[in-house]
Amino acid sequence: AVGAMPPFRQVGEKQLPQEVLFMAWSPKRDLIALANRAGEVLLHRLANFQRVWSLPPNENTGKEVTALAWRPDGKILAFGLTDTKRIILCDVEKPESLHSFSVDTSITYMHWMEVTEESSVLTSFYNAEDESNLLLPKLPALPKNYSTTAKIFSEEKSDEIMKLLGDVRLNALVLGGSSGFIEIYAYGMFKIALITGVPGSCRGLCLSSDLKSLSVITEIQDSPDTEAEMTYFQASKISLQCSLKLDTSLLSSYLPEVTRMARKFTHISTLLQYIKLSLTCMCEAWEEILMQMDSRLTKFVQEKNTTTSVQDEFMQLLLWGKASLELQSLLMNQLTVKGLKKLGQSIESSYSSIQKLVISHLQSGSEALLYHLSELKGMALWKQKYESLGLDASGIEDAITAVGSFILKANELLQVIDSSMKNFKAFFRWLYVAMLRMSEDHVLPELNKMTQKDITFVADFLTEHFNEAPELYNRKGKYFNVERVGQYLKDEDDDLVSPPNTEGNQWFNFLKNTTHLKESPLLFPYYPEKSLHFVKRQMEEIIDQCLQKPADVIGKSVHQAVCMTLYKTSQSEDSTPQLFKLPFLWNDKTSNIHYVLFTMLESSISKIYILRRHTDTSRSVSNGHIAVEFGSFLNSSINDSSDSRCYSCLDAHFYDDETITVVLKETVEQEGKERILAQLPLSSVYTDEDQEREFIWDSAKRLDEQSGEIPTRTVLLENQWRVLENMKAQYVAVNGIRKVSCVLSSNLRHVRVFEMDVEDDGEAEEEEEEETT
Repeated sequence: AVGAMPPFRQVGEKQLPQEVLFMAWSPKRDLIALANRAGEVLLHRLANFQRVWSLPPNENTGKEVTALAWRPDGKILAFGLTDTKRIILCDVEKPESLHSFSVDTSITYMHWMEVTEESSVLTSFYNAEDESNLLLPKLPALPKNYSTTAKIFSEEKSDEIMKLLGDVRLNALVLGGSSGFIEIYAYGMFKIALITGVPGSCRGLCLSSDLKSLSVITEIQDSPDTEAEMTYFQASKISLQCSLKLDTSLLSSYLPEVTRMARKFTHISTLLQYIKLSLTCMCEAWEEILMQMDSRLTKFVQEKNTTTSVQDEFMQLLLWGKASLELQSLLMNQLTVKGLKKLGQSIESSYSSIQKLVISHLQSGSEALLYHLSELKGMALWKQKYESLGLDASGIEDAITAVGSFILKANELLQVIDSSMKNFKAFFRWLYVAMLRMSEDHVLPELNKMTQKDITFVADFLTEHFNEAPELYNRKGKYFNVERVGQYLKDEDDDLVSPPNTEGNQWFNFLKNTTHLKESPLLFPYYPEKSLHFVKRQMEEIIDQCLQKPADVIGKSVHQAVCMTLYKTSQSEDSTPQLFKLPFLWNDKTSNIHYVLFTMLESSISKIYILRRHTDTSRSVSNGHIAVEFGSFLNSSINDSSDSRCYSCLDAHFYDDETITVVLKETVEQEGKERILAQLPLSSVYTDEDQEREFIWDSAKRLDEQSGEIPTRTVLLENQWRVLENMKAQYVAVNGIRKVSCVLSSNLRHVRVFEMDVEDDGEAEEEEEEETT
């Protein structure tokens, strides 16, 4: 097959301006996500590797990306940042952070998996999940952007935030970090397990698709100068350096409950995010008012140089219908009739936007929150199902109360806006008429009517807004107190400057005098002195608190099942690291087999070690450990007489259940060493005779101390390989479902993209058919 067309069709090649640190193919589409040294996250399309979008680093996210993972449905990309210790969930359609959360340490590895277990309980839950959609009104879409020109929200609907919910089927984002840190987030949003006590820094991890076990590879370094040891754990007592298998049976035995609980929490997190964004829009609308007032009225007040205050002058105009010459010229020249009209319109539309947002967004969001929290409380009271997962009814009750207080605050803001708007409108209408009179324009008779009520409104407006408050001078909108509404939207811990007047409010007085009612859980506490932001933050903290406990309870239930020490990393200057990748593979056809893959360098020849572990110990089939070497298959520059082991492996990944994709380099010292991309079928590695030459792992020793006893198979790849010309290939990212791979050079700036479907013999095609079905 030497003369034949090379397998794997090259479809793109690029030199990139920045060094690429991570690559991850989308599970569903021909898109690859890259993270580079500059801290950008980029999305490229397979076809000639064109860029779809890039998300530059910013102070909200961070600039050192250390891990990437796709949600299994391919709609959301997660990445972890070291400098800010944040995890960002980004929308695939456009470079926009939909959600982010902080972690305690920098993340070194991420794995996002989907649960494939089926059970009748789960299926019925998946189907019934949207009953909340039938009961709750649909959340209004968030305004796209608050555009200054239109001053009204653009009609374009944006339901980005709802993408966070994703599929009902449970998926989990597993994060591994330095110093034994492992966390599992259901749906990528709600922490369901915090696992402690795993020594070392995580280099790879994988949660099985039935949630029964979690495998981790860690690197343990006792002190900076010693060589680190690599260990494999399968989640018993912890040994020194390890590959661990952790047993996560609580998650799998309560799978329907965990799914249902996590789903509720995801709804709640999404709603909190929705409320937060709605508030941001309200603040933008408010800023708009301040800017308008500032630009038009401040100048007006500053130019005034008489002793009397602006308020007095306006009052005189209101009472006697006469303005001082100075006020007159200020109004006519500085403000102008046209300017006044514009100012009035823009302020009115900003007010009504804020009002709309409170009514449509904050209220519907909070009602939905109450609904989901109440359901959650019902679950918490069902002790036999949910108590062992750490759901706590009293915490949830506090959360419900906090949401109630937030709703009260939002309603209070509505009333404040209402009265402010009345005064505003009356003032502008009155001033407009007064200015028309000054300019001796014709005033329409219907504008001329001023009732006693209108006059009171105007007087109210004047005392409220032009009350020169020296303590406000260092703030925006400083010459007048426009704080009645703004104080609610300030994200500071200050108390309200002018809290609502509760004097003479009968309900208030009744509450004050009845001690029993104050304690009643039916009455939501009300914080008259606090801003909307303050009450929102308090609500978020309390909800957060009540969602914390399950993570600790479930995390503590995880215990270690297997621990194997792999090898010591070398301290030598040799740039080729001993360990490359630790992809794990859960083979769903035989759900209790999984493979771990790693390479170790010995005398400059690297073997790939494949551990085939049966998680189900009752089966008599042995755990197979096998080492693979690559023999000569180029038959060009090398004589057959020479050593046939002539390739070392630079990178390896599971392509699918049956195949490993490898990048190889020739080990023989010579010019122009070729790098090779190849597919290694596992069927050619494991054969029945492995049963006889079983390798007995001596758990007291590291694997590298007994690697000589592991059966080694030399593989001669037939035609599933291709030379990578003019490229110092070093890394590869693959996706067997989409049948693609992307090779990255050792300088991290040169990529080549291949379509991999190799029409080989019939066997491979059958496998592919199974894959697609």
